[in-house]
Amino acid sequence: METVLSITNLTKKFGRLTAVNNINLEVKRGQVFGMLGPNGSGKTTTLGMLMSVVNPTAGAFSWFGELPSNQVRKKIGAVLEHPIFYPYLSGQKNLELNAMIKECPPENIPNVLELVELTERKDDKYKTYSLGMKQRLAIASALLNDPTVLILDEPTNGLDPMGIAEIRELIKKIAANGKTIILASHLLDEVQKVCSHFAILKRGNLIHTGPVADASKGTETIEVHADVEGLNELLLNFGGTSSIARENGYYQVSLRDSFNSKDLNRFLFEHGVVADHLVTKRKSLEKMFLEILAEANH
Repeated sequence: METVLSITNLTKKFGRLTAVNNINLEVKRGQVFGMLGPNGSGKTTTLGMLMSVVNPTAGAFSWFGELPSNQVRKKIGAVLEHPIFYPYLSGQKNLELNAMIKECPPENIPNVLELVELTERKDDKYKTYSLGMKQRLAIASALLNDPTVLILDEPTNGLDPMGIAEIRELIKKIAANGKTIILASHLLDEVQKVCSHFAILKRGNLIHTGPVADASKGTETIEVHADVEGLNELLLNFGGTSSIARENGYYQVSLRDSFNSKDLNRFLFEHGVVADHLVTKRKSLEKMFLEILAEANH
């Protein structure tokens, strides 16, 4: 797979504060790459450097194997911080202005309006738009020059649940059209729902990177309930049990590698117990995120 973005030892210091510390990262074509971390972890500063808005203190990065230049930047669309539009102009007119500034053909405007589902509101003034619509117009503007890569900084910040759902669906739609997307977020849920790969930043340090799918791999936990005496002892006697906890009236049985819920169910059945509740739970990104952050504290 082609490498779209390659970051080597990228560092940014503001006086004595190191906002981004020696980051190495690669993003491949077609990935939806989430940069995940609490506020103040260096996500926005990293994106600022990648867009040449912030100058790095040390290190380097390349887009499509080339050093950053105006020509290369034309292949990148970005929505950073608060997009600036004219409140008294319509969505259509704002996009026409942006197309002129970016030197893109105005014929692209109907396509991007259609994609972000603003065609019906294109002649309404920008100031009448909801927050979600304003964010969708910003994404439309970033897509005007049909970029290869789209960069989004906290794309659902401040939106209501409906607006959040709309932006997430839009990101999936844009990714399905083959664009590479890099998004910064402090929301686990967002990264888990829309990203294929992710990196975790903490106080400017990159502490983990990998596919989102891998985050839910690992040991299975089985939630079990049965109306019998001594279920606890029986579960402890099962060869695949690595640990047991009690939660909300259920036993949470963490299994050893290579054991699964079928094995446990069969074991119970052979001992004359029929479970009335047996649910498999995989490790969530949240659990992994908290584990990784906890490890980084030590």
